[in-house]
Amino acid sequence: MSDATAATTIGTTLTGAPPAARRSRAGGRLGRVRWWTYLLLGIAAFGSVFPLYWMFVVSSTDSATATQMPPEILPGENFFELAGKVFDTVPFLQSIINSLVIALTIGVGQALLCALGGFAFAKLHFRGRDVLFLVVVLTMTVPTQLAVIPKYMIVSWLGWVDTLQAVAVPGLASAFGIFWMRQHIVTTLSDELLQAARIDGASTWQIFWRIAFPIVRPAAFVLGLFGFVEAWNDFLWPFIVLKSPERFTAQIAIKALQNSFDIDLGLAMAGSFLATLPLLVLFVFVGRKMVNGILDGAFKG
Repeated sequence: MSDATAATTIGTTLTGAPPAARRSRAGGRLGRVRWWTYLLLGIAAFGSVFPLYWMFVVSSTDSATATQMPPEILPGENFFELAGKVFDTVPFLQSIINSLVIALTIGVGQALLCALGGFAFAKLHFRGRDVLFLVVVLTMTVPTQLAVIPKYMIVSWLGWVDTLQAVAVPGLASAFGIFWMRQHIVTTLSDELLQAARIDGASTWQIFWRIAFPIVRPAAFVLGLFGFVEAWNDFLWPFIVLKSPERFTAQIAIKALQNSFDIDLGLAMAGSFLATLPLLVLFVFVGRKMVNGILDGAFKG
């Protein structure tokens, strides 16, 4: 009798079941999902989807639906009429294009520049590195509203007021993005790999672009996606720096649907729903990559 057969026989005698069977039963117990887990997930999913559904209900009926008791829960037939009114009231299609250009620029810029900054702080040795990184981290404690006046003064000095670059350029890099990529690179890239590349004659840029960035690309993709969504939903800074209706972003165009004395909730909800659709389409196509990128970063180290 072989050693493996003997071990199986002894395990069966002592426990009443082979080791493989015991592992299978243990895995079944650990992997079983209780009913209340599905209940909690269902409640969370309903709470996440219901505001979007309610927005569609109001935008397909009229403003009275928002305050009606009992509330209306079924969509009406006026959505396309209100949607057409949105496009007639403001240059909404141009606003969507402006938001898309700004959000794509910021998303790609954060993915590249924050990865480059994180690589420098994680793997390059230069004088004052730790002090500079501390300064970057400390900037995350400064409220965003405090930077509005200095940013506007700089944008005005450059002559960028009422231009799309005034919105896009300040968001090309973020302190949080640099911090996140630095922590990810520290736990992902080994110094031995980079030293081997440098011995082979690779420059610092080649090491980053050909070795480091392909490895941390999932995390950079998630960071760029976060930057895209944040830029798409941003209201304060575009509202301050953009003046012409043809340069409005989607969020400013929604604000332009309301006048100073009366708010047409149906019209505003229709504009908000239309502005949300591009984000929904985006997550349909890249949602799986986003989850994989987050999990890839979560299990490193």
